[in-house]
Amino acid sequence: MIPSIEPSEVGLTGLIWLLLSYGYVLFRASDLISEGSELLLLVPSLAGLVGGVVLPLLGAVPDGAIMLFSGLGSIETAQETLSVGVGALAGSTILLLTVPWAVSIYAGRVDLITTDGKTTGNYKAKQKLSDFATYEDSGVVITDEIKHGALVMLLTTSPYFLIQIPCSYLEIKNETNGSLPENEKYYALVALIFCLAGFVGYMYLQIKASQNDEAKYRRMEKMKEMLMSKKLSMSGVFYDMIEQYLAKKKDSNGTEYASIGAGDEPPKEIMEYLNAVLGPTFTKYDVDGDKTLHEAEIAIFFRDFHEDVSEEEIHSLFAKFDTDGNGSISYDEFLKLCFLILSAPHESTTDRGRDDNMKSLIKMANAMTETAMGDGLEHDDVPEEIAQLPPEQQEAAVKKKAFSMLALGTILVLLFSDPMVDVMQEIAVRININPFYVSFVLAPLASNASEVLASSYYASKKTSKTITVSFSALMGAAAMNNTFCLSIFMGLIYFRGLAWQYTSETIAIVLVQAIIYFMCQKDHQTIMDAFKIGAIFPASVVLIATLTALGFD
Repeated sequence: MIPSIEPSEVGLTGLIWLLLSYGYVLFRASDLISEGSELLLLVPSLAGLVGGVVLPLLGAVPDGAIMLFSGLGSIETAQETLSVGVGALAGSTILLLTVPWAVSIYAGRVDLITTDGKTTGNYKAKQKLSDFATYEDSGVVITDEIKHGALVMLLTTSPYFLIQIPCSYLEIKNETNGSLPENEKYYALVALIFCLAGFVGYMYLQIKASQNDEAKYRRMEKMKEMLMSKKLSMSGVFYDMIEQYLAKKKDSNGTEYASIGAGDEPPKEIMEYLNAVLGPTFTKYDVDGDKTLHEAEIAIFFRDFHEDVSEEEIHSLFAKFDTDGNGSISYDEFLKLCFLILSAPHESTTDRGRDDNMKSLIKMANAMTETAMGDGLEHDDVPEEIAQLPPEQQEAAVKKKAFSMLALGTILVLLFSDPMVDVMQEIAVRININPFYVSFVLAPLASNASEVLASSYYASKKTSKTITVSFSALMGAAAMNNTFCLSIFMGLIYFRGLAWQYTSETIAIVLVQAIIYFMCQKDHQTIMDAFKIGAIFPASVVLIATLTALGFD
């Protein structure tokens, strides 16, 4: 297996170097998988499949790979190194539901308002968190979607009971005697079947939910990121969505700007996406702050976002919406104008050049934005191979880049998970502790860093929708550990004849998920709750060590 450095043959500094190197590679691989999956959200035809299957499945690949490689080798070696895999599983599940959860509460906190016994969040106010908010009167609101996600997560823990209860009974009856009887092996098979059934059921629920508000928001955020970072043009970001709309509505008159009136309304769904993605840009280009855009500001907007629109087209479109002739258009009119640009083809101006008037518009707009926009929009160089391509080719380039990132990330995970297991095993040997505790702490830092960062990012938007996205992602990752990753564990026990020796770990995993479930039954969680939830992670280590010392394994 590549790389081939034997951890037992290196010194302490070499071992630390291997740990940091392999950990960084797995971190980058996990990040590549996450980023590649999210890129595919830009393609509406794939959004349901990506949001429902690809994102949760590939997100669990790093933990699953560590679990798989920890159970390979000779039976004696596998039984020992499997503790590394179990540590990664337990550490990942418990970490996701504690530390990033607590951080998300803090990042997404708003003032909590209690009226007639019902607590709501101050989400609609301009200042959502007052300067004198306390730990008890600030926090986040728990939505019905979060409560439903907590229930699904708790139900996916059932395979743990199917293997743990029979094995504990056999242990009490002194029938194991340090070996694995046939009936214990078949309990693992039953648990494996339930894991796979739970995995398929969870995928089905995810696909059904892929068109809900949470999935829409994640896609909108990705579209906004690609547009604002100028990795795609505006037409490239919206291309597939507009194509689907035009395919449904074949209007022979809709092929020229002149045939589309300013009073024509874009479809509700597209208007929703336009509002979410282009909304922040409106205020940045409204340099004089009058809540309207002038023709010069429109010109620099289209130039910055790589829309090859001629002066005549801008002037003609602007005249359609500037009905009172005051030289400016409102926000709603701006969105409709963008819809016309996106939905109606226009002749390329690459070879036509710009006349002096257009150049003066651009020059004036540049002068206006240099000082007024400050540190707003970034003006980094746009990759010519993507942003300057025609919209349909931009989509193809996005798919190619996404699949390349997914492939590279998966290959790196498969290559480096096995040596990472060996390194964590060697660390445990040298400091004379159970390998479980090493992987419990270290493995999640490499494999789950992207989920931690993403959850806090979404929560920081301080809306009920974004906190729902944040918590749902964390509980979804835990559910994948309970199904996909645990199925690998059960498969190793059944097919390789390994023994089940993880009672204390099972108790901790199930108990933490039960605590989170019951805490989600409240209508809100405060900053004080965040401290309690964050403390569960170190407390779970103490619990496992205590139960193990009491002989629960």
